[in-house]
Amino acid sequence: MNKRTRTLATALVSTLSLALTACSTGPSGEGSRGPERKNPAAANAGAVLGGTPQKGGTLTVLSNQDFTHLDPARNWVMPDMDFGTRLLYRTLVTYKAGPGAEGSELVPDLAEDLGTPSNGAKTWTFRLKAGLKYEDGTPITAQDIKHNVERSFSPDLPGGPDYAARYLVGGKGYQGPGQGKHLDSIRTPDARTIVFELHTPFAEFPFAATLPTFAPVPPKQDKGPQYDSRPFSSGPYKIESYARDKQMVLVRNTHWDPKSDTVRKAYPDRIVVTMGLKGTQIDDRLIASSGGDASAVSWAQLRPESISKVLTKADVKARLLAESSSCTEMLQMHTGRAPFTDLKVRQAVQWALDREAIVTAAGGPAVTDASSAAMPGSLFTGGKQPDTLGIPLAGDPEKARKLLEEAGKPDGFSTGLTVSTGDKAIGEAIQQSLGKAGIEVTIETVDPSAFYDTIGDTRNRTDLVYTGWCPDYPSGSTFLPFVFDARFIKEKGNTGNQSLFKDDATMKRMDEIAAMSDGDAANKAWQELDGRILAKAPVAPAASKRRTLLVGTNVAGAYGHTSWGGQIDYATVGLKDPSKSAN
Repeated sequence: MNKRTRTLATALVSTLSLALTACSTGPSGEGSRGPERKNPAAANAGAVLGGTPQKGGTLTVLSNQDFTHLDPARNWVMPDMDFGTRLLYRTLVTYKAGPGAEGSELVPDLAEDLGTPSNGAKTWTFRLKAGLKYEDGTPITAQDIKHNVERSFSPDLPGGPDYAARYLVGGKGYQGPGQGKHLDSIRTPDARTIVFELHTPFAEFPFAATLPTFAPVPPKQDKGPQYDSRPFSSGPYKIESYARDKQMVLVRNTHWDPKSDTVRKAYPDRIVVTMGLKGTQIDDRLIASSGGDASAVSWAQLRPESISKVLTKADVKARLLAESSSCTEMLQMHTGRAPFTDLKVRQAVQWALDREAIVTAAGGPAVTDASSAAMPGSLFTGGKQPDTLGIPLAGDPEKARKLLEEAGKPDGFSTGLTVSTGDKAIGEAIQQSLGKAGIEVTIETVDPSAFYDTIGDTRNRTDLVYTGWCPDYPSGSTFLPFVFDARFIKEKGNTGNQSLFKDDATMKRMDEIAAMSDGDAANKAWQELDGRILAKAPVAPAASKRRTLLVGTNVAGAYGHTSWGGQIDYATVGLKDPSKSAN
């Protein structure tokens, strides 16, 4: 390794250790809380529930929604990535299966190793393992991985990870392989070798290679947007049936070779995802854990009103996972649309927001903390977010009103807010707190499976959206550029920069940090840039939650995987007694 690669790699190791000692992260990031307090929901964090699974039986997943996307070119929501890359397709590199620190270790997957850098980490070469096969027995090739990376550029397949677009030579303006055009920066000298040429050094490339973009898709099976409904399996399971918004059934892929896979155990014979369950139905069924529900796990987090039912019953609490997910949820403002083009208006929203009310709406301090920065605590020195704005947790409506007066809005204004249906209570807390400052908010709720497509339509979305961001791996380079760099905003399928923030000084600083050869200095610079961005008020940090998931009494091998946002690791979950599961 050259100096740049070595120093950045060293910084990644130290940052990774920092991430694992962070106090509390969930689908949101770490809040600034002062002295540590015992978190009663964290009892099973880092634990494996139910012992070692036995092979066989049917694992049921109880879900309130369909998947956002399972096409590996479009899959960029943490739980969906966990499901897709652990069960249906493999990537060049993946994360080790294990709770806590163990689950943050990179291991080879389709590739023989973690990749070989050259040319100052601007060239990365991967060699595939021998004998890899798809569900029909045909060989997996390097050309198939190249095809999926290229198709991720297609305007017809929006919403997926865009590391390829950010780093590959010739990526700017490329529209995918549909017209027979290919990227010269991805070379496949033979069926087992793939080489990526980058326009800038990228020592963190092996982390990016864990993402679904780097899964294989055979061109003959590629059905464009329809591929979302039937990804062709390179993993331990294949899709037997998929009725949108109703049910998906997975069965074994008999051509998956466990000898080539050190991560996935594939304990169940079948995995059935039951979708469209409403309200507290999932929680109540798993609390009771009767019949087939004893062999079920939850896709959705516990509803806030169910948390007390779980924490007050020792036998049920013992089946609760509450792992950190190192994400931050924010109220994001459309900075390109009046009145949010005015800095004073945006600052008024920051000061009006009652984060204590949001914590209560999300289930209380046992499972949620208030956030005071954009990046999660795991990306800051000491594992805690700084409080650069100094805004009281309950907000300051009077201060907000004064800011509105300075902006020429003494009577306030009306606006719209989009939230996922599961965050309706949080939306109402936002509505009430902004209302105290004279900002009248109308709430639009959207089904979780359609949420990101809805807010990603930049022309037709509301002024305010409540959403979060999770770093793809423990580095500020996977957070701030994705959430605040205007150069990657898309009219439709917009994924990261939901505030549509366009600030030349911020983008210039991002480029300067990305070019730093000293990894420790880069980490410090990302942390400092976080405060600078908040001072320009494109977002108001809101909350950080643990991912609270309940499992049935017959479930074994369950833990929240830190690298997949605290979601259950489907690589190793199974059943204690397969004979007691549903047929």
